Amino acid sequence: MTDSKYFTTTKKGEIFELKSELNSEKKEKKREAVKKVIASMTVGKDVSALFPDVVNCMQTDNLELKKLVYLYLMNYAKSQPDMAIMAVNTFVKDCEDPNPLIRALAVRTMGCIRVDKITEYLCEPLRKCLKDEDPYVRKTAAVCVAKLHDINASLVEDQGFLDQLKELLSDSNPMVVANAVAALSEINEASSSGVPLVEMNTQTINKLLTALNECTEWGQVFILDSISNYSPKDEREAQSICERITPRLAHANAAVVLSAVKVLMKLMEMMAPDADFVVNLSKKLAPPLVTLLSSEPEVQYVALRNINLIVQKRPDILKNEMKVFFVKYNDPIYVKLEKLDIMIRLANQSNIAQVLSELKEYATEVDVDFVRKAVRAIGRCAIKVEPSAERCVSTLLDLIQTKVNYVVQEAIVVIKDIFRKYPNRYESIISTLCENLDTLDEPEARGSMIWIIGEYAERIDNADELLESFLEGFQDESTQVQLQLLTAIVKLFLKRPADTQELVQQVLTLATQDSDNPDLRDRGFIYWRLLSTDPAAAREVVLADKPLISEETDLLEPSLLDELVCHIASLASVYHKPPSAFVEGRGLGSSRRALPTRSGSQDILESSPSHGERSRSYSYSRVIDWRSSNDGPWWT
Repeated sequence: MTDSKYFTTTKKGEIFELKSELNSEKKEKKREAVKKVIASMTVGKDVSALFPDVVNCMQTDNLELKKLVYLYLMNYAKSQPDMAIMAVNTFVKDCEDPNPLIRALAVRTMGCIRVDKITEYLCEPLRKCLKDEDPYVRKTAAVCVAKLHDINASLVEDQGFLDQLKELLSDSNPMVVANAVAALSEINEASSSGVPLVEMNTQTINKLLTALNECTEWGQVFILDSISNYSPKDEREAQSICERITPRLAHANAAVVLSAVKVLMKLMEMMAPDADFVVNLSKKLAPPLVTLLSSEPEVQYVALRNINLIVQKRPDILKNEMKVFFVKYNDPIYVKLEKLDIMIRLANQSNIAQVLSELKEYATEVDVDFVRKAVRAIGRCAIKVEPSAERCVSTLLDLIQTKVNYVVQEAIVVIKDIFRKYPNRYESIISTLCENLDTLDEPEARGSMIWIIGEYAERIDNADELLESFLEGFQDESTQVQLQLLTAIVKLFLKRPADTQELVQQVLTLATQDSDNPDLRDRGFIYWRLLSTDPAAAREVVLADKPLISEETDLLEPSLLDELVCHIASLASVYHKPPSAFVEGRGLGSSRRALPTRSGSQDILESSPSHGERSRSYSYSRVIDWRSSNDGPWWT
């Protein structure tokens, strides 16, 4: 018979009946009663009134009954601490039981009961269990130290449990080592000092690597995370560690694979990029990452977010694996968008034809958001791979011919960026774009079309008529479109002053007198004063050459990327944010992880700009890129 009978609706005097059954002399009846109590507790009923009766059932040799009673104690000890002390003597006694399962169960339960009065009695049994002859008891006691530290950190330090925990790193049993590493990591994370509890050295690392091959998968994850915090003293040691960790890449558990990748990515930083060892290691990293994409969608997404970081740091690892990132029809949208992003990062001259063929196919999908991203991706490919720009433009024109409204609008937005990247090269397609003016209803698409007309006004015969058609509904347009229209008409006036004077007067009046938007009004006044005082200066400012768009404007900042690589296989690598951005208490005081540097590169570091200078120059270039990917400097 199944245990479902314990969850059936109960009769009127339930508590009273359970009380009498718990005090029965028959062991079988007592066990059934405890099961009913646990069932009631599980569905949310308050059975705390039975606390003393359940505690009396602890005096038994039956392991199943003892587990149930301990489960009850963990649930109700916090609400009834005074009564929970009644169980202390039994806990202490169980910690010396001949059965190692009971010893481990007792110390685990005492660690889970978060009552200050009980923790005082836990110290002596815990000290004995940390030196127990049975490895199962020792590994359970190791985790109990971390739990006790969470309740009372000073008690753990005063009683010397941390030193005992460090001694367990040299234990002969790999699972004990793994749990000791896990406990020390947990305590280290909770520590506010930022000073590591264990100073990693070659001897400790060798012990951890020895245990790595024999412990469970989650034990391996903890050990690999600890090894990732170690900086080898030279390149030779780094290579040795890499060789011993590489077999973990073939593990069936995705967490073990990603943790191994993290360690290898960090250690590769200590070696010359063109070294044979690094080249061979890069080839070994690709297959396990590809295998992760055969998992369920949720695991795929986590893998793809991590791969995104890896590709930004070392694109060579997956340069020949483009096909695995092609979107499948049944992929969820979040997986599709991540694959699309990685496809663009891996795009180069050798695979661009294949990529464009895929992207054109995606642009005919039914999911509007995905189609938009696919069209944008074609534009990003044109900007990134210059020899393919013409083919990308041709593909975009084919999509415009489909006359699908959102496809046309997205195509016009990316064509504007292509014009910025390759000025005076693809102006012949402007007439095709102008044919679709009436269908544009999104601010970004309208703004992009206005920018194109203003930028190439001297080559469009009816540019004044086209811009005037936009001007009719000026007050109803979004701010983005109004700013673009103002700038485009001023450009048109500077290029063809004779027949557009009335038009520029009209737009300046609308911008300065009829608008409540301060940005629009200020830009209108600047243009008005420039045009009225010094037309030559106005021409130099408004018609100045614009900076070209950068190839990759969405890359992570180098220092942030390095930090995130150190956090591969964690939430930080999924969010693409450092832990301090989303974990409470991980602010300015917490230590920041960084990739190790290659020995012998000190001269290079000294001659290169300082971190601050790099950050400033990078930030400035990002501002330029951001501006150039939209409308250029505000004054144009």
